[in-house]
Amino acid sequence: MRAPLATLRGLSVSYAGSLLPALAGVDLDIGAGERLAVIGESGSGKSTLALALAGLLPDDATVAGRIGWPGLRHPPRPGRDIGFVFQDAGASLNPVRRVGTQVAEAARAHLGLTRRAAHGHALNLFRRVRLPDPDTAARAFPHQLSGGQRQRVAIAAAIAAGPKLLIADEPTSALDTIVQAEVVALLDELVAEGGMTLVFITHDIALASGFADRVGVLDQGRLVETGPMERVLTAPRDAYTRMLLGCHIGLDTPPLIGEEAAP
Repeated sequence: MRAPLATLRGLSVSYAGSLLPALAGVDLDIGAGERLAVIGESGSGKSTLALALAGLLPDDATVAGRIGWPGLRHPPRPGRDIGFVFQDAGASLNPVRRVGTQVAEAARAHLGLTRRAAHGHALNLFRRVRLPDPDTAARAFPHQLSGGQRQRVAIAAAIAAGPKLLIADEPTSALDTIVQAEVVALLDELVAEGGMTLVFITHDIALASGFADRVGVLDQGRLVETGPMERVLTAPRDAYTRMLLGCHIGLDTPPLIGEEAAP
Protein backbone atom coordinates (compact mmCIF):
# COMPACT_ATOMS: atom_id res chain seq x y z
CA MET A 1 0.00 0.00 0.00
CA ARG A 2 1.33 3.42 -0.95
CA ALA A 3 1.61 6.26 1.55
CA PRO A 4 -1.95 7.50 2.04
CA LEU A 5 -3.18 10.70 0.50
CA ALA A 6 -6.48 10.43 2.38
CA THR A 7 -7.79 8.26 5.22
CA LEU A 8 -11.44 7.60 6.02
CA ARG A 9 -12.23 6.38 9.52
CA GLY A 10 -15.73 5.40 10.58
CA LEU A 11 -17.23 7.66 7.91
CA SER A 12 -21.01 7.64 8.05
CA VAL A 13 -23.36 9.92 6.12
CA SER A 14 -27.13 10.20 6.49
CA TYR A 15 -29.58 12.39 4.63
CA ALA A 16 -32.64 14.07 6.11
CA GLY A 17 -35.75 11.96 5.54
CA SER A 18 -33.83 8.76 4.78
CA LEU A 19 -34.33 5.76 7.06
CA LEU A 20 -30.96 4.20 6.27
CA PRO A 21 -27.51 5.84 6.16
CA ALA A 22 -25.95 6.39 2.75
CA LEU A 23 -22.57 5.41 4.24
CA ALA A 24 -22.10 3.35 7.38
CA GLY A 25 -18.74 3.27 9.17
CA VAL A 26 -16.46 3.27 6.13
CA ASP A 27 -12.74 2.77 6.81
CA LEU A 28 -10.56 3.29 3.76
CA ASP A 29 -7.06 4.46 2.88
CA ILE A 30 -6.49 6.07 -0.52
CA GLY A 31 -2.86 5.82 -1.53
CA ALA A 32 -1.05 8.75 -3.12
CA GLY A 33 -0.81 8.16 -6.86
CA GLU A 34 -3.04 5.11 -6.96
CA ARG A 35 -6.06 4.43 -9.14
CA LEU A 36 -8.90 3.29 -6.90
CA ALA A 37 -12.17 2.05 -8.38
CA VAL A 38 -15.22 2.19 -6.09
CA ILE A 39 -17.96 -0.11 -7.32
CA GLY A 40 -21.46 -1.06 -6.26
CA GLU A 41 -25.06 -1.03 -7.39
CA SER A 42 -27.18 2.10 -7.62
CA GLY A 43 -27.86 3.35 -4.09
CA SER A 44 -24.81 1.64 -2.59
CA GLY A 45 -23.28 4.95 -1.47
CA LYS A 46 -20.67 5.42 -4.21
CA SER A 47 -21.59 8.99 -5.09
CA THR A 48 -21.98 9.94 -1.43
CA LEU A 49 -18.44 8.71 -0.80
CA ALA A 50 -17.20 10.81 -3.73
CA LEU A 51 -19.04 13.93 -2.54
CA ALA A 52 -17.79 13.46 1.02
CA LEU A 53 -14.19 13.25 -0.18
CA ALA A 54 -14.64 16.38 -2.27
CA GLY A 55 -16.38 18.35 0.49
CA LEU A 56 -19.48 18.70 -1.68
CA LEU A 57 -22.14 17.00 0.45
CA PRO A 58 -25.51 18.80 0.48
CA ASP A 59 -26.67 20.78 3.50
CA ASP A 60 -29.09 18.06 4.62
CA ALA A 61 -26.27 15.53 5.10
CA THR A 62 -25.25 14.51 8.63
CA VAL A 63 -21.68 13.28 8.86
CA ALA A 64 -19.95 11.18 11.51
CA GLY A 65 -16.40 9.86 11.54
CA ARG A 66 -13.57 11.70 9.89
CA ILE A 67 -11.55 12.16 6.72
CA GLY A 68 -7.86 12.83 7.21
CA TRP A 69 -5.43 14.14 4.60
CA PRO A 70 -1.92 12.98 5.58
CA GLY A 71 -0.79 13.48 1.99
CA LEU A 72 -1.52 17.21 2.20
CA ARG A 73 -0.09 19.77 4.58
CA HIS A 74 -3.32 21.75 4.76
CA PRO A 75 -7.07 21.15 4.54
CA PRO A 76 -8.01 20.17 0.99
CA ARG A 77 -9.17 22.97 -1.29
CA PRO A 78 -11.95 21.87 -3.66
CA GLY A 79 -10.98 22.72 -7.21
CA ARG A 80 -7.33 23.26 -6.28
CA ASP A 81 -6.37 20.05 -4.49
CA ILE A 82 -9.41 18.02 -5.58
CA GLY A 83 -10.85 17.92 -9.08
CA PHE A 84 -14.32 16.45 -9.61
CA VAL A 85 -15.80 15.06 -12.82
CA PHE A 86 -19.56 14.65 -12.52
CA GLN A 87 -21.68 11.98 -14.16
CA ASP A 88 -23.61 14.44 -16.31
CA ALA A 89 -21.22 16.91 -17.90
CA GLY A 90 -24.14 18.76 -19.44
CA ALA A 91 -25.55 19.52 -15.99
CA SER A 92 -22.17 20.48 -14.51
CA LEU A 93 -21.45 23.05 -17.22
CA ASN A 94 -23.17 26.43 -17.38
CA PRO A 95 -25.45 26.24 -20.45
CA VAL A 96 -25.28 29.98 -21.23
CA ARG A 97 -21.50 30.46 -21.09
CA ARG A 98 -18.89 29.40 -23.61
CA VAL A 99 -16.94 26.38 -22.43
CA GLY A 100 -13.57 28.03 -22.92
CA THR A 101 -14.60 30.83 -20.59
CA GLN A 102 -15.75 28.34 -17.96
CA VAL A 103 -12.47 26.43 -17.94
CA ALA A 104 -10.43 29.66 -18.01
CA GLU A 105 -12.34 30.98 -15.00
CA ALA A 106 -11.51 27.83 -13.06
CA ALA A 107 -7.84 28.42 -13.80
CA ARG A 108 -8.05 32.09 -12.80
CA ALA A 109 -9.82 31.28 -9.54
CA HIS A 110 -7.32 28.68 -8.38
CA LEU A 111 -4.04 29.71 -10.04
CA GLY A 112 -4.36 33.49 -10.05
CA LEU A 113 -3.71 33.77 -13.78
CA THR A 114 -4.47 36.83 -15.85
CA ARG A 115 -7.43 36.61 -18.21
CA ARG A 116 -5.14 36.16 -21.21
CA ALA A 117 -2.98 33.52 -19.52
CA ALA A 118 -6.07 31.66 -18.32
CA HIS A 119 -7.45 31.58 -21.87
CA GLY A 120 -4.18 30.12 -23.13
CA HIS A 121 -4.22 27.60 -20.27
CA ALA A 122 -7.75 26.53 -21.22
CA LEU A 123 -6.70 25.98 -24.84
CA ASN A 124 -3.76 23.86 -23.70
CA LEU A 125 -6.11 21.81 -21.52
CA PHE A 126 -8.45 21.29 -24.48
CA ARG A 127 -5.49 19.96 -26.44
CA ARG A 128 -4.56 17.65 -23.56
CA VAL A 129 -8.06 16.17 -23.43
CA ARG A 130 -7.99 15.84 -27.23
CA LEU A 131 -10.86 18.08 -28.15
CA PRO A 132 -10.85 18.53 -31.93
CA ASP A 133 -10.08 22.12 -32.99
CA PRO A 134 -9.61 23.59 -29.48
CA ASP A 135 -10.03 27.19 -30.63
CA THR A 136 -13.45 26.47 -32.12
CA ALA A 137 -14.47 24.28 -29.19
CA ALA A 138 -13.56 27.03 -26.72
CA ARG A 139 -16.09 29.34 -28.35
CA ALA A 140 -18.89 26.76 -28.23
CA PHE A 141 -21.74 26.55 -25.75
CA PRO A 142 -22.27 23.16 -24.06
CA HIS A 143 -25.31 22.26 -26.19
CA GLN A 144 -23.21 22.67 -29.34
CA LEU A 145 -20.89 19.82 -28.30
CA SER A 146 -21.46 16.08 -28.27
CA GLY A 147 -21.77 14.20 -24.99
CA GLY A 148 -18.22 12.93 -25.26
CA GLN A 149 -16.90 16.41 -26.02
CA ARG A 150 -18.78 17.89 -23.05
CA GLN A 151 -17.23 15.26 -20.79
CA ARG A 152 -13.77 16.16 -22.09
CA VAL A 153 -14.49 19.82 -21.28
CA ALA A 154 -15.58 18.78 -17.79
CA ILE A 155 -12.34 16.81 -17.35
CA ALA A 156 -10.34 19.83 -18.53
CA ALA A 157 -12.08 21.99 -15.90
CA ALA A 158 -11.44 19.38 -13.20
CA ILE A 159 -7.68 19.28 -13.86
CA ALA A 160 -7.29 23.00 -14.56
CA ALA A 161 -5.47 23.69 -11.28
CA GLY A 162 -3.39 20.49 -11.23
CA PRO A 163 -5.16 18.74 -8.35
CA LYS A 164 -3.61 15.99 -6.24
CA LEU A 165 -6.84 13.98 -6.32
CA LEU A 166 -9.18 13.52 -9.28
CA ILE A 167 -12.61 12.07 -8.51
CA ALA A 168 -14.64 10.79 -11.46
CA ASP A 169 -18.22 9.93 -10.50
CA GLU A 170 -19.68 7.59 -13.16
CA PRO A 171 -18.10 9.78 -15.87
CA THR A 172 -18.98 7.38 -18.70
CA SER A 173 -22.50 6.24 -17.83
CA ALA A 174 -24.18 8.62 -20.32
CA LEU A 175 -21.81 7.74 -23.17
CA ASP A 176 -21.79 4.98 -25.76
CA THR A 177 -19.36 2.09 -25.46
CA ILE A 178 -16.70 3.45 -27.81
CA VAL A 179 -16.67 6.88 -26.17
CA GLN A 180 -16.61 5.24 -22.73
CA ALA A 181 -13.37 3.48 -23.62
CA GLU A 182 -11.88 6.72 -24.97
CA VAL A 183 -12.75 8.65 -21.79
CA VAL A 184 -11.33 5.93 -19.53
CA ALA A 185 -8.10 5.84 -21.57
CA LEU A 186 -7.91 9.64 -21.38
CA LEU A 187 -8.34 9.65 -17.59
CA ASP A 188 -5.67 6.98 -17.25
CA GLU A 189 -3.26 9.03 -19.37
CA LEU A 190 -3.95 12.33 -17.61
CA VAL A 191 -3.56 10.80 -14.15
CA ALA A 192 -0.21 9.30 -15.15
CA GLU A 193 1.02 12.56 -16.68
CA GLY A 194 -0.03 14.67 -13.70
CA GLY A 195 0.96 12.25 -10.94
CA MET A 196 -2.60 12.44 -9.63
CA THR A 197 -4.54 10.04 -7.46
CA LEU A 198 -7.74 8.82 -9.13
CA VAL A 199 -10.95 7.69 -7.45
CA PHE A 200 -13.15 6.23 -10.17
CA ILE A 201 -16.78 5.67 -9.19
CA THR A 202 -18.58 3.08 -11.31
CA HIS A 203 -21.14 0.29 -11.27
CA ASP A 204 -19.17 -1.50 -14.00
CA ILE A 205 -16.15 -3.38 -12.68
CA ALA A 206 -15.29 -4.60 -16.18
CA LEU A 207 -14.82 -1.00 -17.29
CA ALA A 208 -12.48 -0.21 -14.39
CA SER A 209 -10.57 -3.47 -14.41
CA GLY A 210 -8.21 -2.46 -17.20
CA PHE A 211 -6.64 0.50 -15.39
CA ALA A 212 -7.47 0.56 -11.65
CA ASP A 213 -4.84 -0.65 -9.19
CA ARG A 214 -7.27 -1.38 -6.39
CA VAL A 215 -11.00 -1.72 -5.87
CA GLY A 216 -13.40 -1.01 -3.03
CA VAL A 217 -16.86 -2.60 -3.04
CA LEU A 218 -19.82 -0.82 -1.44
CA ASP A 219 -23.07 -2.55 -0.49
CA GLN A 220 -25.83 -0.48 1.14
CA GLY A 221 -23.32 2.02 2.49
CA ARG A 222 -20.90 -0.58 3.85
CA LEU A 223 -17.45 -1.20 2.44
CA VAL A 224 -17.58 -4.98 2.17
CA GLU A 225 -14.31 -5.64 0.36
CA THR A 226 -11.11 -3.90 -0.74
CA GLY A 227 -8.04 -5.23 -2.43
CA PRO A 228 -5.85 -5.24 -5.52
CA MET A 229 -7.98 -5.37 -8.65
CA GLU A 230 -6.49 -8.61 -9.93
CA ARG A 231 -7.07 -10.41 -6.60
CA VAL A 232 -10.67 -9.22 -6.30
CA LEU A 233 -11.40 -10.26 -9.89
CA THR A 234 -9.95 -13.74 -9.48
CA ALA A 235 -10.64 -14.51 -5.80
CA PRO A 236 -13.43 -12.28 -4.40
CA ARG A 237 -13.95 -12.82 -0.67
CA ASP A 238 -17.42 -11.33 -0.19
CA ALA A 239 -20.67 -12.81 -1.52
CA TYR A 240 -21.83 -9.41 -2.75
CA THR A 241 -18.60 -8.94 -4.72
CA ARG A 242 -19.09 -12.35 -6.31
CA MET A 243 -22.63 -11.36 -7.29
CA LEU A 244 -21.41 -8.13 -8.90
CA LEU A 245 -18.72 -9.96 -10.81
CA GLY A 246 -21.23 -12.54 -11.98
CA CYS A 247 -23.39 -9.77 -13.40
CA HIS A 248 -20.60 -8.15 -15.42
CA ILE A 249 -18.00 -10.79 -16.15
CA GLY A 250 -18.15 -14.52 -15.58
CA LEU A 251 -16.17 -15.72 -12.57
CA ASP A 252 -14.46 -18.28 -14.81
CA THR A 253 -13.35 -15.56 -17.23
CA PRO A 254 -9.58 -14.86 -17.23
CA PRO A 255 -8.55 -11.59 -15.57
CA LEU A 256 -9.05 -8.47 -17.68
CA ILE A 257 -5.92 -6.79 -16.41
CA GLY A 258 -3.83 -5.71 -19.38
CA GLU A 259 -6.23 -7.30 -21.87
CA GLU A 260 -8.73 -5.78 -24.24
CA ALA A 261 -12.30 -6.84 -23.70
CA ALA A 262 -13.62 -9.09 -26.41
CA PRO A 263 -15.84 -7.35 -28.96
